[in-house]
Amino acid sequence: MTGLLKDLYSPAFYRNISDALSEVLPSFSKQKFLEQIFTGDFSRKELKARMRHTSKVLHGFMPANYKKTVEIIKNLIYRLKKMGIGEDGLTYMFLPDYIEVYGIDHFDDSIKALESITQFVSCEFAVRPFLLMYGSKMMGQMQLWSKHENYKVRRLSSEGSRPRLPWAVAIPALKKDPSSILPIMENLKNDPSEWVRRSVANNLNDIAKDHPDFVIGLARKWKGISKETDAIVKHGSRTLLKKGHVEILSHYGLKSKNIHVSVFRIDTPSVKIGDYLVFSFRVTNQDRKKQTVRLEYGLYYKKANYQFTRKVFKISEKIYEPEARIDVQRKQSFKKITTRTFYPGKHKLAIIVNGEEKDVRTFIVKAL
Repeated sequence: MTGLLKDLYSPAFYRNISDALSEVLPSFSKQKFLEQIFTGDFSRKELKARMRHTSKVLHGFMPANYKKTVEIIKNLIYRLKKMGIGEDGLTYMFLPDYIEVYGIDHFDDSIKALESITQFVSCEFAVRPFLLMYGSKMMGQMQLWSKHENYKVRRLSSEGSRPRLPWAVAIPALKKDPSSILPIMENLKNDPSEWVRRSVANNLNDIAKDHPDFVIGLARKWKGISKETDAIVKHGSRTLLKKGHVEILSHYGLKSKNIHVSVFRIDTPSVKIGDYLVFSFRVTNQDRKKQTVRLEYGLYYKKANYQFTRKVFKISEKIYEPEARIDVQRKQSFKKITTRTFYPGKHKLAIIVNGEEKDVRTFIVKAL
């Protein structure tokens, strides 16, 4: 194993799945299956490509009757569990992928399949094509799932209906009008599963990017229902808070007028790529009353076109007593990562208090 995610689809994995398939498919040939899996270009395929490749090869061994195929997949999952294979294994995402690819024209049978499979491995990606093709009909099904006895099915109703689910196709209709998601959220706002509630918060955060007023209205409506619901709203408002949205800041009583930032210092004014930016500052509550203070810093990264893009990082959020004075020191990594390219030159760092930038300083990033 190289440590790459794609190598979860390993020879050992395919031997195990072949053994299980042999138990549920009488005509299954383990040798032919493995030959078709390990094609000449298999080593070059990335994770998602290997997943889709597995679905396509499996299809060649399944019966033409889709209803029978669904039953075989259910039996396969039962067999895998009997073999001691646990739930939520990333490699088994090829099962919902199979439904996504070959079941899109079989709505009723695919819905039953997804409801069953998601209790073994999450199906939020597989429901997206169904939302695109069947629209309100599929959203009606998602609402039904939000009342399901199994928490993984309930989570599917929220996670699958996110307008901007990461690494998945967006749902333009839900980005334009998220109102059909509201009944799902209402059903799940007090769900006993934290995993489900976190999904509701992530869905809210998606919606906030296109419809901040929708989320602010829901924050007011749900305020004080329970500590769990309050936590959903707070986590679902994180993008609005980072952007310093006036109404959400007001909703949480986050005022910056009498919060003072001083002795802001960048201790590493010149940072090599691979090192850390180190900085410090002091925060003082100059108000006569205690204040909730949300501390963040914003890094203005230089882009290839010499413009800046700001990314906000949270430091803390807590009560400051009158005249309280807190010294803060932080460091930010500039080690190479796959999700960001660092460009040498001038960058900026801002200290943010309750959504307001209090002070901004520049520093230099140097190439290795």
